[in-house]
Amino acid sequence: MFEKTFDESKINRAVLAGLNSSALGREQNASEESLAELEALLETAGGECVGTLLQNKNTPDPRTFLGEGKVEELKQLCEAAGADLAVFDNDLSPSQQRVLTETLGIQVLDRSALILDIFAQRARTSEGRLQVELAQYKYLLPRLTSMWSHLERQEGAIGTRGPGETQLETDRRIIRKKITKLEEELREVRRIRATQRQRREKNEIPVVAIVGYTNAGKSTLLNHLTGAGIPANNRLFDTLDTTTRTLELSDTCTVLISDTVGFISKLPHHLVEAFKATLEELEYADLLLHVIDASDPLWREQTEVVEQLITELKADGTPRIDVFNKCDLLEGDILPHGEDIVTLSARTGEGVDLLLDKLRRRLDKGTVRVKLAIPYDQGGLVDMLYREAKVEKVEYGETIEVEALCPPKALGRVREYVTEGWKPEKEFWED
Repeated sequence: MFEKTFDESKINRAVLAGLNSSALGREQNASEESLAELEALLETAGGECVGTLLQNKNTPDPRTFLGEGKVEELKQLCEAAGADLAVFDNDLSPSQQRVLTETLGIQVLDRSALILDIFAQRARTSEGRLQVELAQYKYLLPRLTSMWSHLERQEGAIGTRGPGETQLETDRRIIRKKITKLEEELREVRRIRATQRQRREKNEIPVVAIVGYTNAGKSTLLNHLTGAGIPANNRLFDTLDTTTRTLELSDTCTVLISDTVGFISKLPHHLVEAFKATLEELEYADLLLHVIDASDPLWREQTEVVEQLITELKADGTPRIDVFNKCDLLEGDILPHGEDIVTLSARTGEGVDLLLDKLRRRLDKGTVRVKLAIPYDQGGLVDMLYREAKVEKVEYGETIEVEALCPPKALGRVREYVTEGWKPEKEFWED
């Protein structure tokens, strides 16, 4: 089993480091803002930041990532602060991580490893644990060689070279087998989700997916709308496992609304791949609610990160409402306005009614509850109602008495048998 990154019996004291380089590209660069976010991630994982170091350099050093002088400065900073951990805001190669660990004399992690550790702590459902474990093993596999560096110090000793290499290959083989098994289990999860999705489509139940940057208030919004009771604390990745609840928008329109895992800049690729079993629901949703923390000065950059991931998950064609949350914390800030934009506070409830109204207008497709008296020689219409409407009650007397929730198409075929309920004008059917 993948060992926990942190010793849970104590708080790790960590120095945060990063490189700002034109050679890395915008997504992988470190900055003062991303180091601040990295510090929040560290606190979420149970650590404490005792210092930071940021280097501007044209290209990363292929051996030590930072320049040699900066590595020495980082070592002195760690020693002075009593740090037992160094966390890099950028991704490190396995060899760079090994060299830095040996040079600094303390454990070295990159941003991906830190996020993986948080996900391992947060996963509660069996599906979430499967996804995190798969991502961890894929991250670990190319780093096995550095974990066997203790054998290098014994190189030449009788009986160490052959068995050491054999054990390394054995470990690789075991992990590959575990990866294959986990991928098979997640494929089964996808199959089950596909079956559930087909059932929803058959019953014409609209699906709304809540997406957004981590800590934007997605769980708080779901709690306010449905009373889901999800823990919603002010910290990154507070909730990881997807929660789905029903939301009644009207007497005739019920939707399923799901909270999804929060996004973050530089989200490890292995995690995106592992969580596709969950995140592919975005592609099949009828509507996305993109929750944005309007009180965060970096909300534009965070919105861009979310939009990039939505595109990667092939959900960019799904209709969307942008929900600017935490408006109660704003002080005169001007936010975008538009038909597909809502400003609200999920904590206080301000503006939620406007969101519900937009959801009703988007998702209520004219379904009405009616009572029907269908002649026996038209019994085939009952079968049609079971296929295309939601039949609530059927009684057999002089006629077949049916109570059903009918969408416009089905209602048009049984309109002459409606005995109670809304009955549209003739022009409706002609449309």
